[in-house]
This record gives sequence, C-alpha cells and structure tokens, in this order.
Amino acid sequence: MIGEENEKKNEEKNEKLLVDLCECYASLSLYFPSELLSICIPYLLKVASKKEENEETQKEVEIALLALSDIKQFVKTDKELYFNEIKEIILYHQEHHNLTWLAYQSAWRFLTDRLNNERSMEGMIVNEQHFAREAASELDELMRRVDWTRKKVGKGEREVNEVLVIDRWLFDIDYFLEDCTLWNEELDELIDSIVQMYRASKDNHIEIRKECVNIFKKTLENRNVKDEELMKEGAIDAIMEEIQRTTMNEEVTQECVKFFANVLERLKKEKKKHEMK
Repeated sequence: MIGEENEKKNEEKNEKLLVDLCECYASLSLYFPSELLSICIPYLLKVASKKEENEETQKEVEIALLALSDIKQFVKTDKELYFNEIKEIILYHQEHHNLTWLAYQSAWRFLTDRLNNERSMEGMIVNEQHFAREAASELDELMRRVDWTRKKVGKGEREVNEVLVIDRWLFDIDYFLEDCTLWNEELDELIDSIVQMYRASKDNHIEIRKECVNIFKKTLENRNVKDEELMKEGAIDAIMEEIQRTTMNEEVTQECVKFFANVLERLKKEKKKHEMK
C-alpha cells in the first residue's frame, strides 16, 4: 500500500494516508526493506519537522518521531535519508523547546540507534549535539515531576507518561554508554544524574532502580571509562547502598555482584600492568 500510494502522481497522492501507513509500518515491523526506508523516513521526518506549537501539530510530530524511534538498531539506514533533518529537529528544540517530552526522547532514540551502523556520528552526537548534557537535563526535570513516595500511579495520571519517558531515556543511555568511546565531563554529569535517579526511585520504582544499576554495570564494562569516574560521580556508592538494603531484589542483586566482579577484574589487570613495569 505504501509503495502504491507513493507511485501516484503528486496531485493524486494522499500524503496524510501515506504518513499514517508509514507510521503503522515503522511501529509494527521488525525488518524494514531499504525501498520502504527510502519512502517512510523522508515522509515521517517531514511531519516531525513541523514547528507550529499548537496541540494538534505537537501530537502529529510526537507520533511521527515515535514511529521513527521504532526503526530497529540493526536496520541499516542511509545517512543521507535522515542526518540533516533529525539534527535540525534536535537543535531547534534545544533552542525553542517546541517538542513534548516523548517526542524529544524519540528523536534522540532514532539518532543514537543509527550509531549501530554509522559510528562516525559519535563525535557529533557527544560533542556537538551534547547527548549526555541533554539526557541529564531531561532526567533531572522529569525526576522533579514524579512523586517518588507513591507506590503506584493510577492509570491515566500524568506521571505515567513521565515515568515512561524516564524508562526510555534509561534504556537508551544504557545502550549508548556501553560502547561510547568519547568520554567527557558531560558524561560524568549524566552518571551523576542516574545516581540521583537511583536514589529517588529505589523504594517504589523497582524497574527504574534496576535499570540504573544495570547502567552502572554496563558503564564499568566500557574500557574507555576509568574506575575513578564512577567513584567520583557516586555510582559505586549507589551499588554499595543497594547491597546493604534489607529488602533486596534478586535481579538487581545479580547485577550488583556482576558489577563488583568487573571491579575485581579491573584491579587484577591494573596490578598485572604495574608488576610488568
């Protein structure tokens, strides 16, 4: 249907239908043939690039970016299809704050997922568009909007959306930090924000707490990160707090044990290097 609609002459083409079809396909498909990528991505980016701030347009933009963010990491995507447009969407939001929480996070997910096939973009993402700084800022603001003392949030309440966006940010940060080769001060600040998120969520939001611990473990596995960076930003202290909890979660505890196993392995390697000098 997408191909047939796209092949129609401009005056016959139903662009609204085409965008709807592209959004459905992107959201539901595991694999994405290159011929459909070349149709869907430009149409979705065209919608996502709208700058009007009325509620209807914001919703259209949010859905388009959410659909783009559903294009899987392993789907090889031609950089020319998306790079300038998604970069402009992110930069415009950084200046004008025109996107919803979910839309902005989805724009970043689409871009960082492309690193799977385009590692040359890492410098731009880290140093030009400031992924770590923006992620830390978004997490800090979202954290202030959630009542962490409540054990459950009722269906339909505002915090459901905010906790959902926090979950999405943490998932993507986990993936990004595992392979990041360009560590800088902004990434230190991001780790600090995740430590604060862990402490805010540790009593009543087990999934967020678990993801924070997993990020600490994955970051330690990254050979570009030094032990002192995690110590300085409090990640190791947070892991110690988790181990000392009276009510422990089996999955979280396993991640903590793996974290300390990695610390031990690092210390052994450092000792071996020292002895060889």
